[in-house]
Amino acid sequence: MPDITLRGGEVDGLAIHYVVAGRGPAVVLLHGLGGFAQSWRRTIDALAPRATVFALDLPGFGRSAKPRTVYRLGYFARALHAFLDALGVGQASLVGHSLGGAVAVTYALTHPARVERLALVAGLVPGFSFRMSWAYRLIALPGVGEALGLCGRAPLYKAALARCFHVARPDDVDFLIDHDYAIRTGAEARAAWLATARHIRTDFVDHRVDYRRAIATLDLPVLLVHGRQDPAVSAQHATEAAAGFPRAALRWVDGCGHFPHLEHAPVVNGWLAEFVVGRPAPR
Repeated sequence: MPDITLRGGEVDGLAIHYVVAGRGPAVVLLHGLGGFAQSWRRTIDALAPRATVFALDLPGFGRSAKPRTVYRLGYFARALHAFLDALGVGQASLVGHSLGGAVAVTYALTHPARVERLALVAGLVPGFSFRMSWAYRLIALPGVGEALGLCGRAPLYKAALARCFHVARPDDVDFLIDHDYAIRTGAEARAAWLATARHIRTDFVDHRVDYRRAIATLDLPVLLVHGRQDPAVSAQHATEAAAGFPRAALRWVDGCGHFPHLEHAPVVNGWLAEFVVGRPAPR
């Protein structure tokens, strides 16, 4: 599991941790808020026989550097661009989960020639209706999130995460919280999480119309995979987003919450493999 130092612009000198496996067309996996590269472990296993799979810890998360900066979608997209340049990847398919979907969309809008296909798993897509929960809005308040962060403990995190699954599997919940727990819950990590939660509001609220107009011009094949019982990103959001892309297909997963690639791993990861390295893209 190597690290790489980015070069250029505001991300110059930024250390990014990533996982790479397999051989073939390049596929990059982007985790959601609070996630990390290894949270894609089942998807990596499914794609690696047919692709070169890169899963990275986005800046501020996992083992990657956690600078004090403005964590907006454009910042993550610029870090992704520098990451691909550093590895010499000219074109890749992007697979994003939750907030990672928003990062993938932002990168595709700013560098469409570098993206072959776009897959959004329980994706949060800027430009379409999304109502942040009362708990999220509370945590995002200055001072409140910092105070609550000091009270956080693994059992509380696990209880909150389990609510994002339709039927939570203890091994999945334990792994998503326990993996690199100290690194991912330290002071720098908490600050980066809160900064992201606060800063991205500008993209989803203030620039909603701009994103929606730009997405309508994005001539890339897009696959959306969404759980019908997703409590974090509503089914309505997925339906609206799918209609907003010129070339999109939407696949529903019944009995599924916010983690389709974990809750229904064989089926969902099979769909992803066929989309990014298999059948022709939908039109």
